[in-house]
Amino acid sequence: MNLHALLRYGQLLCLLAMSATASAGLPPDQLIKTTSEEVLTVLRADADIAAGNTSKVIDIVEAKVIPHFDFERMTRLALGKNWRNASEPQRQSLTIAFRTLLVRTYAVALAQFRDRDVDYQPLAATGSSPDVIVHTTVATPQGKPINMDYRMGAIGEDWKVYDVLVDGVSLVINYRSMFDSTVEQKGIDGLVSLLEEKNTAARNGATQ
Repeated sequence: MNLHALLRYGQLLCLLAMSATASAGLPPDQLIKTTSEEVLTVLRADADIAAGNTSKVIDIVEAKVIPHFDFERMTRLALGKNWRNASEPQRQSLTIAFRTLLVRTYAVALAQFRDRDVDYQPLAATGSSPDVIVHTTVATPQGKPINMDYRMGAIGEDWKVYDVLVDGVSLVINYRSMFDSTVEQKGIDGLVSLLEEKNTAARNGATQ
């Protein structure tokens, strides 16, 4: 990447980060739509991403999407009953490692969906519930859309995603059986090591 392109990319990330801050306080369905459309617009216009530059997608996701995710709650849900047995340092290490894994997973999915049309359904009345589900559908070449739903919880005046369901399958809960079996065999520290190994392998694969 030459200097001019690097400067333009840096400015883009700054704008995305500013946009993420500006979207704080939006209703959950509007937050999902605004964030998704802004990111997809960038992904569709970027030649490097079209050529398969996953690292660039991750950078954009980090700047624009990640501020709206509650990774501690996601890790707690994935770990289930084992969360209460983890020390505070172990919880922090798990959250960091799981965050890295989920960011890459979400970035790869976004890159695959960048040319698809997304339908955002209006949020049903929720009363005073602190949790909501925002429903979206992603068009596919086969004609049958993919249901992608976002579970969100209120934190102060903001809404944070704590799970993503693809055709009803929870991204977070999908990891629970692996977490349970690893903790049973190797303990909490063994699970941290396993997640870190997966992240290292993914990074190495992306640079080869």
